[in-house]
Order: sequence, then C-alpha cells, then structure tokens
Amino acid sequence: MIMGQLSRFWRESEHRYRLMGTRCENCGRVYFPPREVCPTCHRESIGKMKDLELSGEGVIESFTIVHEAPPRFSRQKPYVLALIKTEEGPMITGQIVDCDPSEVEIGKRVHAVFRRMGEDGDTGVIVYGYKFALD
Repeated sequence: MIMGQLSRFWRESEHRYRLMGTRCENCGRVYFPPREVCPTCHRESIGKMKDLELSGEGVIESFTIVHEAPPRFSRQKPYVLALIKTEEGPMITGQIVDCDPSEVEIGKRVHAVFRRMGEDGDTGVIVYGYKFALD
C-alpha cells in the first residue's frame, strides 16, 4: 500500500471520527466500545450484535479535575475527566475540553468532539480520538 492510500485508509476507517458501539438484537442493550457477545445474553447474542453509531450526546454523571498528570499530559493540566451517560445508554469516560474546569458540573449536557491525539510511529499517521465539550 503506498503512503497516500495508507493515510486515506485510516481517514476512512469505519470507527474514525465516529463513536461506534453495538446493540444486542436479542435484548436491545447498547455497548461501547463494541462487543462481539452481549454480557447479558451470552450465547444467545452470537451473530446478533449490530453496529450502532452513537450520537455523541450525553450528560455528565461524575467528574474529577486532574491536577497531577502523567508526563504525556502535563501540558494539559489541570484537565477534567468525566463519566458521560450517553443518550443511547452506555457510560463513557472522556476528557472535557474547551472550557475552564470550574464550568463543569454534574448534569451538564455534552457532545463528542474529535481531536488530534498524536502521531503513530515513524509514518506520521495522525491519530484522532474522542473527547467531550459542554453544550
């Protein structure tokens, strides 16, 4: 695969720039990250787990402000990590960005945003990940 094709492959990957989960067609539960087998239905769910794009909308259920960070994140401190209850049901841990930590409160609505996380190895392929911003 030549370099142009490689970068296009990563940009167009199904899970890039989208929050992809799965829904069990047996019991209706939604999971993030995606699962092959439903932890509730077990064997009855085999072959019944369907991809589901999550809206990225949710509510802050709990959060913490990180003041002492690992070296990789030291330039971002203080930063907020939160538990987000998504509209579809799954709870997602994510960083709250684009606000002062004092603005974050339990019950506030948020939406997913995708941000550059770094580069992958010597190839320079840019890696993106999800975070959340206040509505």
